[in-house]
Amino acid sequence: MELILQYFFNLGVVREVGPYILQGLLNTLLLSAWVIPLGLAAGMVLALAGFVIRNRLVRALLVVYIDFFRAFPPLVLLIFLYTGLPYLGMELSPMACVALGFMLNNSSYFGEILRAGLESVPRGQREAALSTGMGRPASLLFVEIPQAVRNVFPDLVSNMIEVVKLTTIASVVSVPEMLYAARSAQSMLYNPTPIVLAALIYLALLWPLVVLLGRLEKRQRRPNPKAA
Repeated sequence: MELILQYFFNLGVVREVGPYILQGLLNTLLLSAWVIPLGLAAGMVLALAGFVIRNRLVRALLVVYIDFFRAFPPLVLLIFLYTGLPYLGMELSPMACVALGFMLNNSSYFGEILRAGLESVPRGQREAALSTGMGRPASLLFVEIPQAVRNVFPDLVSNMIEVVKLTTIASVVSVPEMLYAARSAQSMLYNPTPIVLAALIYLALLWPLVVLLGRLEKRQRRPNPKAA
C-alpha cells in the first residue's frame, strides 16, 4: 500500500507539479471555451441549411461534409492541419489549428443533433408562428430553434462533455493543455502521480456535468401530464 501511495499518489510530487498542472487546466478550459461555441455555431449553420434548403446539390454536399468529418479521425485531422497547411502557404498557430480542426469535427456532430431537434418541432408550431405575421426567419429564431435546442439539450450536453475530453489530443500539436502538462511532468519526475492528478481533475470537472446529463435525460423521459 505504501508503495502504491508513493508511486501514484505522492503528495510531494503533487505540490511540486501542482502549479504546472493548474496552468494546463486553464489552457484546457480556454480551449474548451473556444471550440465548443465554434462547433455549436457551425453546427447550427449546417442544421439550418439542411433543414431549410431543398436544393438537392446543397443537401448532398452537406451530407458529404457531415459524413466525412464524422468518419475522419480528429487526431489525424489536427496533424494534417498543423503539418500540411504550411505547404499550401497557410501557417496557423497550434491553438488556431486545434480550433479549426475541432470546429470541423464537432460541427458535424452538433449539426446532426440540432437538425434532429429542428425536425422534432411539430409543423403546427411553424404554421402558428407564420399565421401571427412572423416571417420565416423570425419563426426559426424565436419559435423553432428554442424548442429544438430544448428537445435535444441532453444530447448537446453529452457532446460537449466528449469535446472537453477530446481536448486531450491537442497536445499532438504542442498545445499545453492539462494532459500535456501532466505527461511532461511525469517524464521529468519518472512518477505517474501527475497523470493521476490530471485524471482526478478531469473527473471533478466532468462528473457534475455527467450527473446533470443523467437528470436531464430522466426529465426528458418523464411523461408530460399536460400532454395526457
